[in-house]
Order: sequence, then structure tokens, then C-alpha cells
Amino acid sequence: MRLFLLSLLAAWSLNGWADQPVPTDPVAVQEQLQAYYFDAARRGDVPMLETFIEAGYSLDTQDEKGYTALILAAYHGHGPAVERLLAAGADACAQDKRGNTALMGAIFKGEVQIARRLLSTDCSPDQRNGAGQTAAMYAGLFKRAELLEALKAKGADLEARDPLGNTAADLAKGEIRMPAPR
Repeated sequence: MRLFLLSLLAAWSLNGWADQPVPTDPVAVQEQLQAYYFDAARRGDVPMLETFIEAGYSLDTQDEKGYTALILAAYHGHGPAVERLLAAGADACAQDKRGNTALMGAIFKGEVQIARRLLSTDCSPDQRNGAGQTAAMYAGLFKRAELLEALKAKGADLEARDPLGNTAADLAKGEIRMPAPR
């Protein structure tokens, strides 16, 4: 039933591109659905996301960069989409291929309200990305003082160090340690 519903969704959505053939291969259909899903997250299209949710689509599906719909919605500043995905059970702690989370993306883009909402989830405030950086380090680096305070209140270690020795507190003061030149 789910596959049928999602196939109908794909066929209906493809109607807008009548000059393009409707895929019939199950792999091609799945790829097309995934593309629609991620596009809905990027655009903040809550009704389309709702269709995927109701059809039982896996909310934590990742694209080739490891992005989930939640990471994309947070990064692009779509609060209602973030809220709906979280309410449906999307994993706020999921990391992309570089280890970044939706919270890190929201902080990077300056999406303060979305970052605050993501802070209310059960994720560790000290979760690190592949470069050893935490959300607090992002908040310090990008001068998001209000989020540094919120992270501290959640228990983030503002003195935790990345591999270069940077702390969130140092980064907030503009003290950035860089790799030695080669």
C-alpha cells in the first residue's frame, strides 16, 4: 500500500513535467521519490512532507551527502517543516557524512529559533562532527552568543577542545587556532 501511494505521488508530481517520462523501474521510482522528499524539505513544503509521513516514508533517509530532510529543513530555515519532522519522529541527532547535525546547520545559518527547538531534543549538546567540533564551537565561531548560553544551559562543555585546541569560548572571542602551514 505504501509503495502504491508513493508511486501515485510520484506520478502525480511528475504531471508538472509532462515532457519527462514517468519512471516505471522500482529503483528509479524510489530515487524520484527521494528527490521529491528532499526537495520538499529544502523548500519547507509541509503538506508534501506530510504526504510522505502519512505514507510511512523513512524520515531518516539520507542523500549522497548524508543529509536528512531534517538537516535540510533546518539549514534552509523552515521552522514549520522542522517542527513537523520532529513531531513525526525524525532523528535530530542524525549526522551527515561530515558528522554535522541539523543543530550545527541551523547555528551556521543563523537560524536561532530552529536551533533553540533542536536544543530541546534528546541529543547530546557535546555531539561532535568529523572535525571534532561541537555545536557550541559553531555558536562561538559564528558569534551566536544567545545560542552559546542556551547550549551551556543544556550542559554543553564550552571548554571542550577540537583537535586544533579551539574551545567554544576561545572561538567566541575570535581566538582561532589554525593548522600550521606546510
